[in-house]
Amino acid sequence: MRRQQIQTYLFVFGIVLTVSACFTEPNYSNTPVIDFKGLFKYQIAAGKGVGQSKRDSIVITIGFKDGDGNLGVDNPSEATIASYSANGGWGNYEIKTFRLVNKQYVQYDQLVLNTLFFPDLAKGKPKGAIEGTLDFNQTFPYGTTNVFYPTKFQIRIRDRDLNASNVIETDTITLPYLN
Repeated sequence: MRRQQIQTYLFVFGIVLTVSACFTEPNYSNTPVIDFKGLFKYQIAAGKGVGQSKRDSIVITIGFKDGDGNLGVDNPSEATIASYSANGGWGNYEIKTFRLVNKQYVQYDQLVLNTLFFPDLAKGKPKGAIEGTLDFNQTFPYGTTNVFYPTKFQIRIRDRDLNASNVIETDTITLPYLN
């Protein structure tokens, strides 16, 4: 009887050891790498009051991989913002908007996109490789007169060591702009 218990425990231990040996931590670069996952658009109906006009909302989803897991900043201080801004004039998430005008994509500056930060993606976890997805949401309000432009975005991110990722480009989507 006792011998059967020992054999059962050894069998279970062997399986656990085998399964745990199958997992190896990914070997990603310490410079983040991103890829485009999707672009989703939905319309928000008008509400009552100021700032409640009808608007289009978009969600851009990117995938990321980083070897040391130092992506994101929680509640950036003025010093952190200044450090990022002094190194390229952007936060840890850069998004550039391009509108199709006269058959050419022209960059359209949006002040709200100048210094963006996403939160720490590995908070409370040990240093190491991470991967996942990151969503960015932006709204485009309708006014009394609008112009609709085919629009695409270029995106890159950077880690706390200021290593910038590759640049990705989204699909094209038509959005309203105030005239």
